[in-house]
Amino acid sequence: MVRFILNENIVETALPPGTVLLDLIRYHQHLMGTKIGCREGDCGACTILVGELKENHLEYQSMTSCLMPLANAAGKHIVTIEGINLPKGLNPVQQALAVSGGTQCGFCTPGFIMSMAGFCLSQKPATTQNAIAAIDGNICRCTGYKSIERAAVKVAELLKDRKKEDPAQFAAEQQILPAYFAGIRQRLFEMHNSNGAPVPVSADPAFFLAGGTDLYVQKHDEIPHASVRFLFDKPELNGIIKKGNKCILGPSVTVTDLKESTIINESFPAFQRYSKLVSSTPIRNMATIAGNFINASPIGDFTIFFLALDARVNFVSQGNPAKAGRTIPLRKLYRGYKILNKEADEFVSQIEFDLPGKNDLFHFEKVSKRTHLDIASVNSAITLSLDGDIIVNAGISAGGVGPIPLFLEKASRFLPGKSVSEELINDLIELIQTEISPISDARGTADYKRLLLRQLIKAHFITLFPKLELTKLVFSA
Repeated sequence: MVRFILNENIVETALPPGTVLLDLIRYHQHLMGTKIGCREGDCGACTILVGELKENHLEYQSMTSCLMPLANAAGKHIVTIEGINLPKGLNPVQQALAVSGGTQCGFCTPGFIMSMAGFCLSQKPATTQNAIAAIDGNICRCTGYKSIERAAVKVAELLKDRKKEDPAQFAAEQQILPAYFAGIRQRLFEMHNSNGAPVPVSADPAFFLAGGTDLYVQKHDEIPHASVRFLFDKPELNGIIKKGNKCILGPSVTVTDLKESTIINESFPAFQRYSKLVSSTPIRNMATIAGNFINASPIGDFTIFFLALDARVNFVSQGNPAKAGRTIPLRKLYRGYKILNKEADEFVSQIEFDLPGKNDLFHFEKVSKRTHLDIASVNSAITLSLDGDIIVNAGISAGGVGPIPLFLEKASRFLPGKSVSEELINDLIELIQTEISPISDARGTADYKRLLLRQLIKAHFITLFPKLELTKLVFSA
């Protein structure tokens, strides 16, 4: 049994815990406002809100219900478009979209409204920029977006008088959202304290599943009926901690967890810009770092990010508790296209890497057909350790230019002992061309990808060494 609060009501279901939440909402609860669109997390038509207790606080995030397993709803508050209706008339979020002319065919409208309502329930400052960012996972094919942006501005204005009040309490008191939101925190406490029925644990899982953002796209019809071990809400698999100069990540840490981590933002000052290049808000709220690694996509953004940092991956065995865990470098995980140095019964228990020090530089770049909300054509990351103007250690990674996420070993060994110059960078670029083997596909020709990586390597150095005035590194072939 999986037990949670759906809008105002407690729901208990014996459906397979791998069933996606969207199917329960529409076909079993008959709440038809949540739409079926792409079923891949791209369009946002099925957006719902997920509220959960974190350190005694109630926090809400937007997520795509087409990729969320029922198991990940256990003990939480799930909100659909029906759950934010006021007893009489439109709520202020719905009204803002209506008066701004932000809806035409209406298919995408519930998703936009849910994302804006999620902004009202977040701790983020009530700025226009944040309000618009909250709807970055929703696609509209009719309006051209400007009318929807105007609605988002109106929603931000609704929150201008909110100080340090609890967002759900404020939204309920101001009648932005229904009054029942004010009591959800206490109801979740009571549900947790009553030790409700846990999600069944499979002794011999066919899948290990956390956020599900990759697996459900690939195996949508298979997972609901399979034996699954759910990892998303395991306390021992979450968290970001610092030990000395080492950072330790739980495998179920999401991209949003990284975005909100003081440790990550202090060590990577440009991290907010990097993360904005990766997917959308609802997907960042669900997608886990270990999931990105294990999916083994040649263009996995955070796989490339952490390859350059020489991250290490710890595995433990599900089926044999006596079997010792093992740790391998991330760069040793990939043996071929979608072939991993991993046993079937193993799952990631921990990820660790050394944080950049005061003499270290890091940079990440990505090119895709759309700047945002798109998978990479080519991506790349670099880390450099310096002693004065001499490079003493280097790590360079690249995606989209081979069958696996690549750590560029020759290039990384080439740089130590040298100082940065235009000649060095050009020599490095030529060496990198011997390490890669791109293919032509929907994201570009092989020659185009070679050119892209040349430009990204130049971008790394131009960004990291602005005082050198690398004027000859023109962005051309």
